[in-house]
Amino acid sequence: MAEQIFPIEERSGPWTEEEVLELKKYLGASKPPVIARILGRKEAEVREQIAALAKVRVDDDWTQEETAEFKRLYGTRTNKHLALIFGRSEKQVKAYADELCLAKDKAFLRKLEDRPPTRMPRWTAEEIERLRETYPIRSNLEIAQELNRSVKSVVSKAHILGLKKDRSRLQEMGRENVSLRYGRDRDASPEDDDHGAEPEGPGSTATNH
Repeated sequence: MAEQIFPIEERSGPWTEEEVLELKKYLGASKPPVIARILGRKEAEVREQIAALAKVRVDDDWTQEETAEFKRLYGTRTNKHLALIFGRSEKQVKAYADELCLAKDKAFLRKLEDRPPTRMPRWTAEEIERLRETYPIRSNLEIAQELNRSVKSVVSKAHILGLKKDRSRLQEMGRENVSLRYGRDRDASPEDDDHGAEPEGPGSTATNH
């Protein structure tokens, strides 16, 4: 497929910053031969660049931009690939995913030969009651942390139960959204990203509201 879409035009020389970002975009989603074709690089060069990424280590706190991209990619990438993409250790990736209550997509897990899909335990009556009490007024991340579930699980169950956020909570989410959009509060530690509209259904990608 890549051969049909991307013309044969091999590049050479040092990698540009744009090329490295493009490599990270496809890392874990496509195999090195396909990435090489897309980027117009030799496969050996792609593998060398991936090996170079493994040596990069970032000790700083996660930025808001990194957090947003991490949430977007986490469900469909292995922790090994995420470590390469973000310059972190697999331990850091796992710890941050746990902090954000993220979970791998079930379809993605089924594709991994050595990792069977995991099932969340059934919701108890007590958990459902707690969800009804807290969903309108608290962030999905806080609820997920309290109930020891993924954010996706919280959003999905809330949708099934027909729960909605209170108007005051939606207004607060709107203010946070504006703050992020205009780059304010960049020095603050990333919160739970309660941004965006209320999800319309189980398939919605808005999972942290």
